[in-house]
Amino acid sequence: MTFIRSALFTLFLLIFTPIWSVLCILVFPFLNPENRYRFIGLWNKVVIWILQPLCGIRYEIRGMENMMAVLDQPVVVLSKHQSAYETIFYIALLPKQVCFVFKRELLWIPFFGWALALLKMIHINRNSKETAALSVVGQGRKRLSEGKWILLFPEGTRTPTGSHRPYSKGGARLASATEALVIPIAHNAGRCWPKNSFLKQPGTVIFSIGPAITSAGKTGGQLHQEVEKWIEAEMRVIDPTAYQQSISS
Repeated sequence: MTFIRSALFTLFLLIFTPIWSVLCILVFPFLNPENRYRFIGLWNKVVIWILQPLCGIRYEIRGMENMMAVLDQPVVVLSKHQSAYETIFYIALLPKQVCFVFKRELLWIPFFGWALALLKMIHINRNSKETAALSVVGQGRKRLSEGKWILLFPEGTRTPTGSHRPYSKGGARLASATEALVIPIAHNAGRCWPKNSFLKQPGTVIFSIGPAITSAGKTGGQLHQEVEKWIEAEMRVIDPTAYQQSISS
């Protein structure tokens, strides 16, 4: 049954995504950047919605009040990265327009990348770490001044459940340089949609949003350590069995 449900979901994406991407390309010239974001976000909302009856993947949000309390302030969101699910989820359901930091190669993906290129996101060349870091700070400062939030995955790539890659300092350095607040997010999306997995497992994805962490008076390194400590500790609260398994293995 899981295989059939996953196959139907994949078929849905193969049909719906090109149609929506072409629609975005057609209407975007007539929309301002904010309305473009809302329009493309409808795709995300549909995907999150259809995953519930089709694959049995639901979600629970904890700590949304932490975001609502800082809606009018500059914020850098730093999130655990396990799945494609959270990248879709954040545009669909976060209460603020977010700008992802992503590798520029994603712009070359047919349909998806073409629509993404029409949004004001932050794309970087990951082959040059120094150039990428400068680009994140420069573009990030501009997007924050426009009232948007910046979202990064400090692990850099999706990690299996129960695992932990060293966090990069780019997001913390951006927050420190711009005196933005940091919102940390822990989640267990890899439980239901593992990296590179065709099968989508039924279950509830828990998103835990932490209290805003001030960057005032802190170096990027200090902020980085504080964020990583909170996220990894919270992961063991929302998905304890994954870490018990990793310890026993």
